[in-house]
Amino acid sequence: MKRTIKYYRIIWLKYDLPAGLSVFLVALPLCLGIALASGAPLYAGILSGVIGGLIVSLISGSQLAVSGPAAGLTTVVAASIIAHGDYRIFLLAVIIAGLFQFILGLLKLGVIANYFPSSVIKGMLAAIGIILISKQIPVALGYDQPDFWAGGILKLFSTNQFVGNLSNFNQHITRGAILITTISIFVMSLLHRPFANKLKIIPAPLLVVVLGILVNIAFTEIASGYLLKPTQLVNIPDDVFANISFPNISKLFIEPGIWKDGLTIGLLASLETLLCIEAIDKLDRRNRITPINRELVAQGIGNIACGFLGAIPITAVIVRGSANVDAGARTKLSAFTHGLFLLLSVLLIPFMLNKIPYASLSAILIVTGYNLAKPKLFRNMWSLGFKQFIPFMITIFAILITDLLIGVCIGLFITIYYIIRNNFKEEYIITKTFENNVETYLIKLNSNVTFLNKVNLRRVLENVPEKSVLTIDGSDCNFIDYDILEIISQYTNKASERNIKLNLKGVKKVNVTAIH
Repeated sequence: MKRTIKYYRIIWLKYDLPAGLSVFLVALPLCLGIALASGAPLYAGILSGVIGGLIVSLISGSQLAVSGPAAGLTTVVAASIIAHGDYRIFLLAVIIAGLFQFILGLLKLGVIANYFPSSVIKGMLAAIGIILISKQIPVALGYDQPDFWAGGILKLFSTNQFVGNLSNFNQHITRGAILITTISIFVMSLLHRPFANKLKIIPAPLLVVVLGILVNIAFTEIASGYLLKPTQLVNIPDDVFANISFPNISKLFIEPGIWKDGLTIGLLASLETLLCIEAIDKLDRRNRITPINRELVAQGIGNIACGFLGAIPITAVIVRGSANVDAGARTKLSAFTHGLFLLLSVLLIPFMLNKIPYASLSAILIVTGYNLAKPKLFRNMWSLGFKQFIPFMITIFAILITDLLIGVCIGLFITIYYIIRNNFKEEYIITKTFENNVETYLIKLNSNVTFLNKVNLRRVLENVPEKSVLTIDGSDCNFIDYDILEIISQYTNKASERNIKLNLKGVKKVNVTAIH
């Protein structure tokens, strides 16, 4: 026992402590940024990171995955908070999401992610990226009025007085915020270039935050006209625990929308977690495989804790996980350590966090959104053909017009349509030849012929001309649906009436005399 403790102490000091510190430096600005994008209190994002690090990591079977607030949930979280108008009611949805995940894990339904087509998942992530960018543009510009897209940008073109509208628009933006956003996006883009690999000692999000703080300090000294307003800086209370919101349990069965939001968050969080776990397992140099059902249980417990403690929902996050791997982590102690650092930061140095400009966080989120919806992704989906590209694009448009759950469902229906259409075409082949001046038709049934092929098969049989020879060959079939056998058996009498010589191979007749 002592040897085991000593071994893990050495591993932690040598590998997991520095890896946990590195992940903390990546996670801190992302926790704040995702809370900002979600319309939640900023401390809620850090609390989510703490819960993901201190609770989920201990229950999870993954050695390298790191959990925390995820960009993929910002749209549904923001919509739910706005819809219910009370953050305490929204927290009930987080608890329901956690219970849903916990039950999925107990019922061993972790395979659910395998039943979502790649085109729909990519479309969902791309739509989230687009929404993320659009919501951060007003923050990036330092726009100080509500309803930016309707009351700001669109008003520029609402009348013929474009110059006057533009002048009015300029009065509501902050040049300091625009400058910080521009510098931040430029730095993050630069650090993603291959030649900048040697500069990645400092995580890009952390560097952007530090630069934003330094630039705003410079504004106070040399350019007061560019100085950010207090409302454009992070504001975390000194005593976080005194300001935590707790769920309003009395509204659990009074607000019906809470259950829909909870199930939506639970489903999306489960999908994002399982996709992330799969990716992180591929990065693990020791080829360890994470038990996915245990992961869902861990995420469920984590989200239940988030709901009760006033935090936004969490998932396993690929950015944190890959940073953990790159930093040389060996065990789950690195994720635990990152959670510990997050807790200490909010307890000991909130005054430092409050110097961070929102513009820096918005730049991080804009780059995150761009990475989810890169033009390269659209070109790649186009190259895969219409059967992949159309469900992908319809999923995006449906989510932008409606919401995430409806959009994903529409994308699934479109994908199912293509599956059914392909099934119509591929489950039998018809060929026509002439033998002794007699038209001869061969209908070759493929591996599985189901009721989905009824309409087309009946149409083909009706079009076989009189006084011809027809062979229906099912000898290579693994399965022929009863509906298909019924149609063929019914056609036997019709073939006799039309002087069609019908040959059946590997197809047995069924009794159709009792059919009404």
